[in-house]
Amino acid sequence: MQVHLVVAPVFATNCCVVVDGAGDRGADAVVVDAGAGVAATVQELVAERGWTVRAVLATHGHVDHTWDAAALCAAFGVPLRIHAADAYRLADPFGTLGLTRGGVSDALRQALAGLGLRAEDYRAPADVVPFDAAGDDGAGTLVAGALRLRAIPAPGHTEGATLYQADGVLLAGDVLFAGGIGRTDLPGGDDAAMRATLRDVVGALDPALDVVPGHGPTTTVEREMATNPYL
Repeated sequence: MQVHLVVAPVFATNCCVVVDGAGDRGADAVVVDAGAGVAATVQELVAERGWTVRAVLATHGHVDHTWDAAALCAAFGVPLRIHAADAYRLADPFGTLGLTRGGVSDALRQALAGLGLRAEDYRAPADVVPFDAAGDDGAGTLVAGALRLRAIPAPGHTEGATLYQADGVLLAGDVLFAGGIGRTDLPGGDDAAMRATLRDVVGALDPALDVVPGHGPTTTVEREMATNPYL
């Protein structure tokens, strides 16, 4: 597999296009974490390379990882795949973060405007296909055309936070960063669950895996196990 990185211009979310095999024309692909502002770049990349997108995936349901999911799902005619425990966030991404009380506040509008966004422009994907720990094959694997990605439950940042393993690359979302971890103080976050994830899930990963976090520079499991103060 190949992993192509597109950094969102808003929130600097790392959006990844995972492509089967050597990435030849016609190869199957998935888009992971469609952050705000990536849709046009992803569509141009896919069209230029001649890939066939089979699904859009989200590591979790926070809006900085799903803002352009509806646009890309519609453009490619594919569903959004997300862990069932986080699917509820898609319908009300601001409310599930505790940012709205009886509607979108002026403060939130102003904050989004400063990023070039409007709350009214957010759309939930029309076709959402949730998954659980069993994945599509009963063994924790998601199937998208010829692609097979291991979906690893990693709760803590959110209830349904998921790590995706594509061969030797781990797409870590907001669970693990270079030198840090995801916050647990937002609604749905759980510090105890995060500690268990870091100990039992991250601690059991192959040290040779390259890691693409949800934000920031890439790293490796080995480097984080040796230097990350939270591990």
